[in-house]
Amino acid sequence: MDVRGKTAIVTGSAVGVGRATALDLAKRGANVVINYSRSEEEAREAVRLVEEAGAKALLVRADVSDDAQARALVQQAVDAFGALHILVNNAAMTHFVGFADLEGMKAEYWDDIFNVNVKGAFFCARAAAPAMKQAGQGAIVNVASVAGVRAIGSSIAYAASKAALINMTVALARVLGPEVRVNAVAPGFIETRWLLSGLGEQTYEAARTFETRRAPLKAVCKPEDVSQLIMSLIEGADLVTGQCVVIDGGVGISG
Repeated sequence: MDVRGKTAIVTGSAVGVGRATALDLAKRGANVVINYSRSEEEAREAVRLVEEAGAKALLVRADVSDDAQARALVQQAVDAFGALHILVNNAAMTHFVGFADLEGMKAEYWDDIFNVNVKGAFFCARAAAPAMKQAGQGAIVNVASVAGVRAIGSSIAYAASKAALINMTVALARVLGPEVRVNAVAPGFIETRWLLSGLGEQTYEAARTFETRRAPLKAVCKPEDVSQLIMSLIEGADLVTGQCVVIDGGVGISG
């Protein structure tokens, strides 16, 4: 897909992978909808950066775990730009609970995580699909995680939510074709403020060092690396759908 003049929604695009993806889309000439739920100051900065890149931007506050707000997000994008072609389901949340701490994995944590990571992605995809089909083409990329492939990460519920998202990617790809392609990316360790704040500086640095050493490519992900993969699935993979691509520097094959 040539993204020039196309319209893209990137959920959770105030910071991190979402912002990096929004900027890459902007640099290629797409209209970009910046979505956030809490980080308004960072979201406004993301809008400024998109516009500096020469693209049109729309700022929309929406909690994607609420179906009505997800539908309103899509409608505002279509109203502003006349069509919708691209959706990057990046919005996510977690609670940091050790896997062995079964009692610590509270029922409300499961609800919080699945509401955003699974239901939110579904609500946005469902809302976007008619507009994409009307436009004649569409690309949805779900930001999953190696947690969903290897049962690792911040908590059992988080890993399960990302596994569900990968599974849902396949289901949506089946039902939204031929006009709409649906794929997922599964990053490993990413250098983000979100992960740093969740793990704490000492654990974060230790994990980054460990992952870097055991990766065949001797590197962990930066947000820009994940965005590069997302863009490749949007722009250069016209016959690819229902797939999940891992990006982890090769950690998964390191043994």
